[in-house]
Amino acid sequence: MSISRRNFFKLAGITTALLAMGGIGFINQPKIGRSPKGDKLAKILKSPHYVNGEFQNLESTSVLVNKDNYYNGIKEILFPTKGVTVPKENIPTQKTDLNALNPKENLLVWFGHSSFYLQIDGIKILVDPVFSDYASPLFFINKAFAGTNIYTANDMPDIDVLIISHDHWDHLDYATIMSLKHKIKHIVCPLGVSSHFYHWGFNPDIIHDEDWYREIKLSDNLKIHILPSRHFSGRFLDNNKTLWASFAIITPTKKIFYSGDGGYSPQFQEIGDYFQGFDLAIMENGQYNTSWAQIHMMPEEVAQATMDLQAKILLPVHCGKFALSPHHWQDPFERIYTASQNKSYKLLTPLLGETVFLDQNNQKFNKWWTTIS
Repeated sequence: MSISRRNFFKLAGITTALLAMGGIGFINQPKIGRSPKGDKLAKILKSPHYVNGEFQNLESTSVLVNKDNYYNGIKEILFPTKGVTVPKENIPTQKTDLNALNPKENLLVWFGHSSFYLQIDGIKILVDPVFSDYASPLFFINKAFAGTNIYTANDMPDIDVLIISHDHWDHLDYATIMSLKHKIKHIVCPLGVSSHFYHWGFNPDIIHDEDWYREIKLSDNLKIHILPSRHFSGRFLDNNKTLWASFAIITPTKKIFYSGDGGYSPQFQEIGDYFQGFDLAIMENGQYNTSWAQIHMMPEEVAQATMDLQAKILLPVHCGKFALSPHHWQDPFERIYTASQNKSYKLLTPLLGETVFLDQNNQKFNKWWTTIS
């Protein structure tokens, strides 16, 4: 993951400029979190995936594989163009009253990007919630698309399990987490991410963090497996001090896979074989670029990974709310739609906030992203 001296100074210059604009006071704020220390660090040191002071992927992985293209694209990420990386119009939505849902129905509600609510066998699960206007510690970077922030913590019911895939800003949002604090019964996260929750004053008894290939059994009706993904972590300067993960959520009637963030890898086939397929795969599909092709999948790779997992249904996420890559905002939807033709799985493309009934085979979804520019 090394970069050249020339590109290092380019990146340093960009970082310095951003800090100058946003101020450096935020660095010491609680939102930054805290790297693992004490007993939590001791647990991490026992992990076979923690080498030379940081977590490692299972295969050789570079965060940047095309550095020149990265610097060419950074301007579009920092200063997005309407109608290109961000839509000109409000994203269409359909807000669901989560508190009025039938607790006996198996369903999902996507909130945009990688945030979603699952209700499975009466268990209420919230994943990677970000309800803030920005997926960033700085107020002017990674602003949510117009019309997408239709949910707040007040709209959430009591949450049986909060799942956090890793500690990047677009998956672990301090303001959202703190506003949900009184509603959360259990937290499940990969090894080390718990250090942020301890720092933010959560009850240690409700926090469950584990290494890859470990199972967390919360009840006879709910088992959550922490599984590998091909990515990285870090909230400011301490990269890879906490783990990143995918998940298998197992209940008496459903097997659900959530990819978290990560590039394509042989682990999808391995996981699919081990669990003998999934009823639903919720897969990262967006914020990709040739510069970071090993840590985010292209849509065509998402389609292949879904096949590897032997999933019956695909719900693509990590798109539709934030512009963290210079690709056209519609591109993830259009490419996964094309790549999913004549596949063995069913593709779901709900509106942001729309209820997806997981036991209904005839629910239809339109190509809503084509209706706006």
